[in-house]
Amino acid sequence: MAYKVFNDPIHGTVELHPLLVKIIDTPQFQRLRNIKQLGGTYYVYPGASHNRFEHSIGVAFLAGELLETLKKKQPELGITERDILCVQIAGLCHDLGHGPFSHLFDQMFIPKARLGHEWTHEIASQNMFDHLVKQNNLKEDMKDHELVPDVDLEFIKELIDPKKPGQQWPHNGRPRNMAFLYEIVSNTRNKIDVDKWDYFARDCHHLGLKNNFDHLRLIKFARVCEVDGEMQICYRDKEVFNLCNMFYTRFCLHKQAYQHKVAKAIELMITDAFLKADRHIQIEGSEGNVCILSNATDDMVAYTKLTDNVFDHILNSTSQELEEARNILDRIMFRDLYVCLGEIRSSKTQEDFENSWSQRIPGYNPDDYVVNLVKFNYGMGSEDPIGHVRFYSKETPDEARIIARPEVSQLLPEKFNDSLLRKES
Repeated sequence: MAYKVFNDPIHGTVELHPLLVKIIDTPQFQRLRNIKQLGGTYYVYPGASHNRFEHSIGVAFLAGELLETLKKKQPELGITERDILCVQIAGLCHDLGHGPFSHLFDQMFIPKARLGHEWTHEIASQNMFDHLVKQNNLKEDMKDHELVPDVDLEFIKELIDPKKPGQQWPHNGRPRNMAFLYEIVSNTRNKIDVDKWDYFARDCHHLGLKNNFDHLRLIKFARVCEVDGEMQICYRDKEVFNLCNMFYTRFCLHKQAYQHKVAKAIELMITDAFLKADRHIQIEGSEGNVCILSNATDDMVAYTKLTDNVFDHILNSTSQELEEARNILDRIMFRDLYVCLGEIRSSKTQEDFENSWSQRIPGYNPDDYVVNLVKFNYGMGSEDPIGHVRFYSKETPDEARIIARPEVSQLLPEKFNDSLLRKES
């Protein structure tokens, strides 16, 4: 197989390694064509029709661009083509585990359908990756491209959901002196990674919002430096404002789109419909095993068949068992949506919150309404994420340091998180 060229609306001409193409051309990866990147937000922003499929290709591409840049500028790091290919595969496969309507499934539906069940889409991505490799006999293809499956399969899964380094190095795929490889697809240290770079650019493009963050420029000024005995990806000091724009872009996307009150109302309705339909949706899994909607995550054969199409399956069903779920989805079609009655700062007590509504609504009964906590931040809760980034200067490129707030600007925000209580009916 030869390299394959994709024409991407965000990154332009994207050329991918034959092994990446082999992974893309599998049922497990093609499934991502039918999972909306922004879930219910598509029902508010009509341009937000993009899917996890194209986002995953974009992440793989950016992972390669960043590593190729580091390899060229710093050959002493010992980055190999094998390392680059593994990180690109992780970027390509990091979202394999998303369920219908993306975060709606793992953050809203599963916690209600399976109380106390510890599950994340990252865990599902690792499981689906194992399934994909096994079902498509990719170990031999990996060997043909000079990967070592016994080591690199574990490395790729570690990259998808890396553990935060402590005194003990938590990973087996690569030694501690290659720690910077674990900051590319999913960065637990400061949340700066190629996954965000792609979805910031892609989501802004499809939502019709401005993106002032320049990931291409940041890649040019990326450099690996030793910090506290560990090799980290650092950035040129003059890029601090570019990174401030990155974190502010994240906040704006949540404020304007991801947590949009109508979008969240629609996602609540889809969640309620899924809960009503849960035990009446049957999906054939491995060895004749039959799964319902909420436990299909335990069987990758069944989960491969589970996409956004379950929405249309419920909507078009004539089954009496699915009538309640169908009625909720019908309301979405006719724009008869749950109503957001209002928002208040979550710093107020629940009692204050309820009292304020009991005075406004005649015959108010709190059991008739849903209260949601909506969180906004720069990616690290109440912390300033810039404080977790190290910067080098032109004069001392191998020495990285924290840039103190007064050195950056007097106009930086003092707080980095906010939250609202939102009441919906």
